[in-house]
Amino acid sequence: MKATFFRTPEAFKPQRTGYEFLPFRFMRWPNGQVFLSNDVGEWLFLTSEAFIRFTEGSLPVDEEVYADLKAKHFLTDSASRLPLELLATKYRTKKSFLDGFTSLHMFVVTLRCDHTCPYCQVSRVTTDRARYDMTLETAAMAVSFMFRSPAPMLKVEFQGGESLLNFDVIRWIVEEVSRRNEAEQRAIQFVIATNLSSITDEMLDFCRVHDVHLSTSLDGPAFLHDTNRPRPGRDSHARLCANLARAREALGHDRVSALMTTTAESLRWPNEIVDEYVTRGFDAIFLRSISPYGFAIRTRNAFRYESDAFLDFYKRGLARVLEWNRRGTPMVEVFSQILLRKILTPFPTGYVDLQSPAGAGISALVYNYDGDIYASDEGRMLAEMSDKSFRLGHLHSDAYEDVMGGPRLRTIVDQSCQEVMPGCSECAFMPFCGADPVYHWATQGDLMGHRPSSAFCRKNMGIIGHLLEQIADGDEATRRVLTSWAVQ
Repeated sequence: MKATFFRTPEAFKPQRTGYEFLPFRFMRWPNGQVFLSNDVGEWLFLTSEAFIRFTEGSLPVDEEVYADLKAKHFLTDSASRLPLELLATKYRTKKSFLDGFTSLHMFVVTLRCDHTCPYCQVSRVTTDRARYDMTLETAAMAVSFMFRSPAPMLKVEFQGGESLLNFDVIRWIVEEVSRRNEAEQRAIQFVIATNLSSITDEMLDFCRVHDVHLSTSLDGPAFLHDTNRPRPGRDSHARLCANLARAREALGHDRVSALMTTTAESLRWPNEIVDEYVTRGFDAIFLRSISPYGFAIRTRNAFRYESDAFLDFYKRGLARVLEWNRRGTPMVEVFSQILLRKILTPFPTGYVDLQSPAGAGISALVYNYDGDIYASDEGRMLAEMSDKSFRLGHLHSDAYEDVMGGPRLRTIVDQSCQEVMPGCSECAFMPFCGADPVYHWATQGDLMGHRPSSAFCRKNMGIIGHLLEQIADGDEATRRVLTSWAVQ
């Protein structure tokens, strides 16, 4: 009897007449095309004619787009359960950020700060008010609480105020976490958020020995940075640049990153802001919009701007970043990179604002200087405005099980699942976006929010749409750069 190692071509033909739809969403594109997406982030543009034939069930099997729809799990023509099992595997991969549970732990070691930024998100206090410092007792409780998380990787981030003004507590926490981790054997990363103005050689030596990264703030060239981030002496930018050089020399270039915040004044200078990052040797920039918390709300008349104005700023800034890449200077726009990872790869992102359910509490926790525990840093900022809706408990009085299994966190998670949220569940951009219940509570007084009037939605939809257009219709150089960001 002759052995057969290969099946005949007939075995690979559709096993039944016609095809069935798998779950998908769609939206009309301005150029007349139709954009399709599904729960696992697969997407496709169809002509209007092809979309009509597809939805009528009359798309010919030998048409090229048929194979695309089948490969991306928009249709199935098989009696086998394999297509559904493959779809389920992709879905589990997209939601794998849930597996590790809470990995980001933010320690607010002080509210004191030497800057008086009008847009400040954290309601800072002046440098002489030490009663706003975290104590060693509270720090010890926070470290113990953090190690109750089952996450295999723990990121310890120190926040302020200006966190270096309470460096003794930072030192103690780093040493205590390192000591306890000898038995725990977790992957640990330390980051200090700082304006760098008060950093010393002793602090830099400690960071070098303990592999502590620094994250600073750079809003643009001197005229803009000093306007956005004033301090006594009016030398914020000069001090930052000098201490940035010292920090890089001590720790290594890749151990120091920077963030910017877009104010109304910043909207005029996207090219100059991007160029400043290039000049200062950064290979990444996060074009970040202002947040509606802390002093940013109290000074809204000075710093408020509409979503469309930010979108215009963002697109111009992104174009400048792409231009630098074309000139041979590699640079990444971080928010685009996060979105492109969701658009172009099967993998999730650790960015808590673009998760479903939202990452508040289940991906990140905040331990405030006074012992309060918050579901997110934004929730802590709201508390400084007397709204403690996102306070989960207190380190000195509440057990881990009561905080993480309590009704408040359960409600936050329940109300931030896009798949069942009005305005999100039917949106074709849903697989790439997020919920952010804290933002919508702060701006609309509701955890879910009203999506049609949400600035969060308008901003994200505008950026996602722009990126999709660049990938689908942009020039080859642009597509190559954007694709490379997704896998970095």
